[in-house]
Formats: sequence, C-alpha cells, structure tokens
Amino acid sequence: MAGHHNSLGLLRLVLASAVIFSHAFPLGGWGNDPMPLIVRNQETIGGIAVVGFFAISGYLIAKSGAGSDIVQFLWRRVLRIFPAFWLVLAVGAFVVGPIVWLLDGNPLRAYFTVGGGGPVSYIVANADLTMRAWGVQDVFAATTPYGELAGTSVLNGSLWTLAYEWSCYLLIALFLVIGALRHARWLVVLATLGFLAVSLSNTFLPTLVPSIIPMLGDPYRVNLTYIFLIGACLGLYSKAIPLNNVLGITSGAVVILTLAFGGWVLIGYPAFAYLLLWAAAKLPARVQWIGAKNDYSYGIYVYGFLVQQFTAYLGWHNWGYVGWVATTLIVTFGCAWLSWHGLEKRAMTLKDLGPGRGIRWWFRWARDRLRGPQPPAETGAEHPAPARAE
Repeated sequence: MAGHHNSLGLLRLVLASAVIFSHAFPLGGWGNDPMPLIVRNQETIGGIAVVGFFAISGYLIAKSGAGSDIVQFLWRRVLRIFPAFWLVLAVGAFVVGPIVWLLDGNPLRAYFTVGGGGPVSYIVANADLTMRAWGVQDVFAATTPYGELAGTSVLNGSLWTLAYEWSCYLLIALFLVIGALRHARWLVVLATLGFLAVSLSNTFLPTLVPSIIPMLGDPYRVNLTYIFLIGACLGLYSKAIPLNNVLGITSGAVVILTLAFGGWVLIGYPAFAYLLLWAAAKLPARVQWIGAKNDYSYGIYVYGFLVQQFTAYLGWHNWGYVGWVATTLIVTFGCAWLSWHGLEKRAMTLKDLGPGRGIRWWFRWARDRLRGPQPPAETGAEHPAPARAE
C-alpha cells in the first residue's frame, strides 16, 4: 500500500461512478434505486459507494494527519475540498442555471436577483459545505423527472455528504492536536467504538443519545463518522493488521451476508473497509496507474448529479437507462478532467506553501523577524594565529 503502489485510485473511480448509476433511477424517472429491496432496506447502491469513500478517506486522512502538524493538515484539507466545491457551485449557479432559465423562455435579468433564491445567495448559503439552499430560482423544478418528484429546484443533490466528510477531517485534526495519532492511537479506536455504540443506541433506544447530544441523532453523521474512523484505525495500525487472501475473501463474504440478512452497519462496515484495502493491495499491478497521479473521483462525484439533471432536462434520459447513464458518465468525466487539471491539481501545488510549511517553519520565521539582523560571526581574521616555528 506504500505510495501509489495500490489501486485506491481505481476503487475511488468505481465508487464515484456507482453513485451516478444509483442516482440515475430517480433522476431519469425510473423510480428509486432498487438495491434497498434486495438488502432489507439497509442501503442504496450510492449509499454503499459513499460508505466506501468514507472508509478509504479515513485510511488516507489519518495517515496524512500522522505525518503533519495541525496547520499543515488543515491547509491541505482546505485546498483539496473547498476550491472544487466552490467551482461546482459556481458552474451550477452561473452556467447551467442561466442556460436552463433562458431555455425556459425567461428573461435573464430576472434570474440574477440579489435576494434569496438567486445565484449569489445559493453560493453564499452553501459556501461552508453545509447545503442550506438546493436550487436557484425554479431551475429544474417541474422540468425534470426529479424536479417533478421533489417539486422544487435542486441543482446538485450529491453535495450534502461533503459537510459530513469535513466534520470527520476536524475530528482527525482534534486527534492530531492532542497527539493521539502518534502517541495514543487507542483513543481513535475508542472513538470508533463510541460511534458504534451510538449507532446501536439510536437503533434500539432512538431517543436516548439525541436527548443528550442532539447532533448525534443524525444517523448519517453517526454512521459516516463510524466508517471513517474504521478506515482511520486501519491506517494508524496498518503495520500491525495482517493483509492476506483468507481475510480478504472472508470480508467479502461478510459484506454480502450482512447486506442480505442484516448487520450491515455493525459488522458489514468494518468488513467492507478491510475488503477495499485488501482489493487495493491485491488488484493487478497493471491497473495501479489508474487514478494514481490524477484523481478524478472527486470531480466525478461533485459533477455527476448536476450533469444528470441537466441532461435529463434536455431529454437525454429518453434514450433509456443504459444509453443515458453511459453518456452522463462520459460528460461527467469530462467535467472532472477539467476540474482536476484546471483547478484541483493547481490548488494542491500550494500544499507546501504558506501554512503548508508548518508551525515550526513559521515559528522560526517569526523568531528571526523579532530578533532582527544579527552581527556577523567572528572569523578570527582580525587576530591571526602566530606562525608555526619551522
């Protein structure tokens, strides 16, 4: 799993694409994702993909946090998640939105309102990753299958998970500050077990924990943090956890059985996390280059829903599920390519600059500035040593 000698990039691309397959059912007018009917209403195809994303993210982010200080860690996380997120908000509000508005026969001036419901308020309301406004004006409302179902404007329904992921980053930042990532890894294990306990409590005693800590009444916050921390534990204890085919195949069987008969969160989550990392290490070396240097998975995830909504508005969903999904995958990949090469990769070149230099570097910089210029060190040239006797 060292460096890029793994298939994590490929797996993330597969998971991001799975979300598009899942969303295609309601967005194209084919009803709900059929997976819940097969797995006792435990999860959708997209839900399984998101769980996988969080498991891999926990593994990578914990390792990153263990090798940096708090300033470096937060700076790099901001660079990775926020620029592309702000860009997709802007694309939806200032590119897709106006096009649909004009195609609907509305005057462009009426679109750019200053108050609530306009494009600026859409971006401002969502800028911190928490989705408070889902649409602009009435774009896509009653003009797409999903718009007819929702009865309101929804530009990009996939972005809601990013706030949960960011909260997981902040949790890792807390562990970093208190030294848990290097010196007390057991605290991360304890936190993982704590979130598992909350999940079980919310299942069997749904009012107990929320009455004390209301935010933990949100099952997405609890379960996504739980799987993220499982990945973090696998990352922090990676040198102690065996990687072998028996455990890999067994974990795959556990995933299937828990989805089919129950226990997906309790037992299936850790099995799925192990399965993904085992697959990342065991897949053929010839596929390890996919997604190793150019990570398009984030772009695929944030643009998929927007592309599907816009193409459904254009009527492309009438081509049928297979044809439409294949087309949206191609268009979405194009958007992800542009996002990565035009912004994401460029933003990440700043990771070792500014705050990315770390606390020690800035401490030394501030100390040197406060001291001011120092006199040159004595070289002894003013008092030459006496010559040696022959």
